Amino acid sequence: MSGHSKWSTIKRKKGAADAKRGKIFTKLIRELSTAASIGGGDLDSNARLRLVVDKAKAANMPKDNIHRAIQKGIGGGDNESFEEFTYEGYGPGGVAVLVETLSDNRNRTVGDVRHVFTKHGGNLGASGCVAYLFDKKGLIAFDRETVDADALLEAALDAGADDIVDGDDSIEVVTTQGELTAVKDALEAHHFVSQSAEISMEPSSTVVLTDQKAEAVLRLMDALEDLDDVQNVYSNFEISDEDVSKFA
Repeated sequence: MSGHSKWSTIKRKKGAADAKRGKIFTKLIRELSTAASIGGGDLDSNARLRLVVDKAKAANMPKDNIHRAIQKGIGGGDNESFEEFTYEGYGPGGVAVLVETLSDNRNRTVGDVRHVFTKHGGNLGASGCVAYLFDKKGLIAFDRETVDADALLEAALDAGADDIVDGDDSIEVVTTQGELTAVKDALEAHHFVSQSAEISMEPSSTVVLTDQKAEAVLRLMDALEDLDDVQNVYSNFEISDEDVSKFA
């Protein structure tokens, strides 16, 4: 797949570590409530909510917490609501950065995002300045050591997947946005257990970074993801495994 960014893999590892500390529960609650508010609380008819529930379960969120978040989204809780905003900008080395947020205060969120960009050597751009460099895709990740890559490839292509990305410790099945759930279900029927499944913004091309610029952009990405209102951060940088080990 053209333009598959190293950040996709780094982010998944970071997310697993954050889940162990319960750090992502607040963000998951927002995501669950918003998905339920938009599409209803039925997992069978709300594919977005189903993906978030799977994500919450993978993070070991208690079932009661998941249920309360869904109920709040469909009107069974308080009146707090969140809106979705996407911000675009540039990081060190000219890399493109997309930031997806869920916020109850847009002015606060854009101020926080702008501050992080500026502090870490980047700048917030106008709407549309980098979005054209990304395509919305479905990503289903599998542990490289626990699956038969050839068998997974065959099953994924039969299920309608677009591509397979074979990494050092993970294999990612790439789908269109609309086919993510169907492909995931088909692979599960063949007893392939995924680490994660999500809608992702994948770059059409990448920018190779080394040394100080690689470190700087990783610090920017971490700082953006640490903001309470930020749900997802995407970029088109590519860095070596050595720099990942050194700086990530």
